[in-house]
Amino acid sequence: MKKQSLLIYNFETLFQILNEVKINLNFEIINLTKEKFKSINSQNFDDFIILTKNNLNIKNQILLENFPYKLNQLIQVININFLKNKYNAQSEIYIGNYILDINSRKISKDNNYLELTEKECSILIFVKKSEKPVKIDQLQEKVWGYKSELETHTVETHIYRLRKKIFDKFSDNEFIISDKKGYLINEEKK
Repeated sequence: MKKQSLLIYNFETLFQILNEVKINLNFEIINLTKEKFKSINSQNFDDFIILTKNNLNIKNQILLENFPYKLNQLIQVININFLKNKYNAQSEIYIGNYILDINSRKISKDNNYLELTEKECSILIFVKKSEKPVKIDQLQEKVWGYKSELETHTVETHIYRLRKKIFDKFSDNEFIISDKKGYLINEEKK
């Protein structure tokens, strides 16, 4: 398993302290100077936590403002942030151009967010995980939890409303596709 990385930005003293106790840490520490930060500033910092005394207005930053810190408390704060990052990363499912956040029940694209119901999330997850088109009776059984020979339009109604919400928010009329075999998610990136 890959160790998580803590980038210490422009804080040489703290880097030296943590470097002395690194054998007891469950994360890798990297000293990040202003020059190094400028050269990698365009990269995505999702896999890292950046520890700094200056607010960089970036994601995954721990801002140290009030000194002094006890070392064990600082390490605890760092570990909690790593756990939060891991939890958040596991809650996101990429579906084509969209990101579905299971925790917040929101789907997003290009900084636009759409709130979904629990059932809508369940539909998207089930259809996304399926390797072939999903039939209505499969959705009734797996998402709603019942088998029925009765004619019901519950699934069709939910899919219709979900398609409408996605179209209204993202102008995407081809996200959920249906054909004779069932429903499927259009994974093609546009």
